[in-house]
Amino acid sequence: MSGGEKNYGFVDDGRTNSVSSFSAAISSTEQLTHKDKDNTYTVELKDLKKSLEAGEYDPFKYREIEHPTTNAETFLHLLKGSLGTGILAMPLAFHHSGWALGIVATTAIGLLCTYCIHMLIKCEYELCKRKKVPSLTYPATAECALLEGPEFMQKLAPYSVHVINVFILIYQLGICCVYTVFIGENVHIVLKENDISVDARLVMLMFLLPLILINYVKNLKFLAPLSTVANAVTVVSFGIILYYLIKADITMADRQPVGDYRDFPLFFGTVLFALEAIGVIMPLENEMKTPKSFGGSCGVLNFGMISIILLYVGMGLFGYLAYGQDVGGSVTYSIGSEIPAQVCKLMLVFAIFITHALQMYVAVDIVWNQYLAPKFEKNPYQNVYEYIVRTTLVIACFCLAVAIPYIDLFISLFGALSLSALGLAFPATIQLSTYWYSLKGLSGTWIIVKNILIMLFAVSGLIVGTSTSLEKIIEKFSPDVNVTTIH
Repeated sequence: MSGGEKNYGFVDDGRTNSVSSFSAAISSTEQLTHKDKDNTYTVELKDLKKSLEAGEYDPFKYREIEHPTTNAETFLHLLKGSLGTGILAMPLAFHHSGWALGIVATTAIGLLCTYCIHMLIKCEYELCKRKKVPSLTYPATAECALLEGPEFMQKLAPYSVHVINVFILIYQLGICCVYTVFIGENVHIVLKENDISVDARLVMLMFLLPLILINYVKNLKFLAPLSTVANAVTVVSFGIILYYLIKADITMADRQPVGDYRDFPLFFGTVLFALEAIGVIMPLENEMKTPKSFGGSCGVLNFGMISIILLYVGMGLFGYLAYGQDVGGSVTYSIGSEIPAQVCKLMLVFAIFITHALQMYVAVDIVWNQYLAPKFEKNPYQNVYEYIVRTTLVIACFCLAVAIPYIDLFISLFGALSLSALGLAFPATIQLSTYWYSLKGLSGTWIIVKNILIMLFAVSGLIVGTSTSLEKIIEKFSPDVNVTTIH
C-alpha cells in the first residue's frame, strides 16, 4: 500500500499446493504468476528454490529491502502515522464520552486495536511461510487467509482484495476530506482573528489548485524534504498546544465523568480514526531490518501503541478539562488568538497540506495503479489520464469537504465506517480463516468465540457509529432540528 512496500502475494488455485508442484514450476520458468480477474500476484521462484533447499521457510530471511529501517526509525514512523488531525479531535471525543469513560474506553479501544494488529502481523507471517513468499500486502493476506478457511470463505477470497481496497480507499479519501476542512477552518479562524472575514469554504477553494498541483508529484522522494520540515513543524505545534493546555484553567467543574450515551458512537468513531494506523503497520513491519522485533511483549508495536494511547488520553483529557463544552472539532479552534496560537494553526496547516499528498498517494495507487493503469497501458495519453484521475480525486474530496465542512463529524464517520472493518473485523476474520482447520479443543473454541465477538463488536460499531454520524450531519442541514453536536 505504500510506495516502498514490495507487492508480493500468491493466490492458491488448488493446483500448486505441493512441494513437487513448486519444484516443477521452478524448473520450467523463472517466475510464476497467477491471475484472478484484475489482480496479478507474483511469487519470485528463486526464493521458493532457496526455501526448498533449506527446508523450513523463514520469510524474514528472504526480504530484499533497499533501505531497511531500524527499530527506532520504525517507532518514529509509527508515531508519525498515528499523530495527525485525529489527536486534535480527542478533546471533543472526551466531551462526547465524559472524562472518566473517555480514559477507560480510549485505553480499551487502543488495546483492542493493538491486539488485532498483532493478529494481522502473525497471520501474514504464517501465510508467508505456507506460500513461501517474503511478504504480503494487507489485501493479499486477506485473500490467502480466506483460501485457507472453510469452503464458503474460499468462495469469497477473490472478492476480498476489492472489498479491502474499497475500505482503504474510503478511509484515505476521508482523511483528505478531513485535511481539506482542517486547512479551510484554521486559515479562516486566523484571518478572522486579524479582522479579515473570509468564509472557510472560500479558503478551501483558494487551496484547491495548490492541492491539485502537489498531488501531481508522482515520486514521493521529491516531497521528502518538505515532509521532514512538516514533521518538525508538527512537533513544535504540538508543543505550543501543550503550552496552552497547561496555561488554561483546568477544572472539574461542569466536566461530566460520563457523557450522553447517544453521543458515544461519535466518540467511538473519533478514537478509531485517531488511534488506528492500520494503513502503515504492514509496510513498516515489511521494511524493518529486524522484523522479529516488531511484535512481542516488548516489541516496537507495543511500545509505540502504548505511547500513542497515552498521548491520546492526555490530549483528550486535558483538552476537555481545559475547554469543556466549548472545545471544537479540533483543539486548535480553542487555544486562543494570541500570536503563538495563530502561528501554531498556520504551521499545522502547512504540515497538513504536505501530508495531504502523502495520504492521497495511497488512494491514487489503488484507483490508478491497481485498476485503471492496466487498461491504458498501450494508450499514448496514459500520463494525461493519470493526471485526470489525480485531479478528480482531489476535487471529489474538496467538493465533499465544502458540502459538509464539519471536521468532527467527518472524523467520526470515516473512523466508524472504515476502521471498524480494517482495524477490527478483517483481522479477526483473517485469523479465523488462517487457522480454521487447526482449531480444535478448548483453545480452538476460544479463538473462534473471541474472533466472532470482535467481529460482532466491529460490525455494531460500524453500523451504529456510521448511522449516528450521518444523523448528526443531516441535523446540521435541518434548521428545525435541535443540534447538539459541537463544531
